[in-house]
Amino acid sequence: MKIDVLTLFPDMFNSVFSESIIKRALDKKIVEINIHNIRTYSNDPHKKTDDTPYGGGAGMVLMCQPIFDAVKSLKKDNTKVILLTPSGKLYNQAVAIDLSGEKHLIIICGHYEGFDERIKTICDMEISIGDYILTGGEIPAMVLIDSITRLLDGVIRKESYQNESFANNMLDYPTYTKPRIYENLEVPSVLVSGDHEKIRKWREEKQLEITKKNRPDLLKGDDSFE
Repeated sequence: MKIDVLTLFPDMFNSVFSESIIKRALDKKIVEINIHNIRTYSNDPHKKTDDTPYGGGAGMVLMCQPIFDAVKSLKKDNTKVILLTPSGKLYNQAVAIDLSGEKHLIIICGHYEGFDERIKTICDMEISIGDYILTGGEIPAMVLIDSITRLLDGVIRKESYQNESFANNMLDYPTYTKPRIYENLEVPSVLVSGDHEKIRKWREEKQLEITKKNRPDLLKGDDSFE
């Protein structure tokens, strides 16, 4: 997979993908991640990328020209263009799985007051990572790239993510490791019983219990992309 990121602050990405699983995916050439400074595509002599909004109001708005030209330069026949915006549809694991099947993604990071609305005409998807406001789209871009890359073949074992949170519309079950007792806190006896059927049932019960408590909306099949 190839991922191109359009941003006004490319230095924010310098260390994010140089560690752990994503770095291994890059080293294995399972994924290629390129960070592009939107300013390099500006036709303005001062590399200006934003201007005041029509109709008045606070803040600056990202202009069409640099982003249109950047997308035109990078886009191929198999490209999906994603706009990161608080007004986009809510991101979830199902969308991450779908995007992991793409060959090429262009991810556009917003900043300041937002985008010229016409930029949406060259995008295939508008995504928000949550119901809160960030200073820009760089952190959401990192979230997308991490969540998508880990699903690519050869990055991690499939068993590692097939039964984790959201895989079956429920949160994950509790996990424990040695020692069995720590500061009077003991691992549930069923997990050391050796009875795999009892362990499976216990895990299913705990998944349901935790999901009902923390995310009951998942049990209703709530999916903002439907």
